[in-house]
Amino acid sequence: MPSSGSSGSRFAHLLLRLAGWRLQFDGLPSRRGVLIAYPHTSNWDFVVGVLAKWAMGLQVAFWGKDSLFRVPLFGTWLRWLGGIPVDRLNANGVVGDMARRFEQARRHDGYLWLALAPEGTRAWQPHWRSGFYQVALQAGVPLGLAFFDYSRKRVGVLGFLQLTGDRAADLRAIGAAYAGVAGKHPGLAAPVAFKE
Repeated sequence: MPSSGSSGSRFAHLLLRLAGWRLQFDGLPSRRGVLIAYPHTSNWDFVVGVLAKWAMGLQVAFWGKDSLFRVPLFGTWLRWLGGIPVDRLNANGVVGDMARRFEQARRHDGYLWLALAPEGTRAWQPHWRSGFYQVALQAGVPLGLAFFDYSRKRVGVLGFLQLTGDRAADLRAIGAAYAGVAGKHPGLAAPVAFKE
């Protein structure tokens, strides 16, 4: 398996175990890709997710609301974690910019994994945002399916898909992989669907 970017933290792994969580991760299939984290229904997802990221030794970039990056110290910390600020009211060009970053990483055999929550928020939404799909498809990189399963206290990566461009078929495959996974507040999980 290609390097995940760094070795995992035993301390983070221990903290997860002490909190009752089990980690599921078998490595990355390539040096570049997109990870989605689902379901995202609680603020605790961020805490569990960061611990899991450190325990797995993953270096990932992620998009975040630009307002969060303006908070003193917190914004600096988010950037250190890999955060990329995005103005949600004016997000045009974000997908194309990220696809270009992947192309540049490919040319230099660089490591780049982008992690996103397809729901975009903890509150219930009627559909997923499609930015992750567009980036993975345009960049031709694998899509990793990260998960938070509070019913079984498991966190990690279920597996990887190579998107086909057939949105309906790809969403069916993603939905099937996430079957049985429950967030902290299951009623807030968005259906695995894009806006029509």
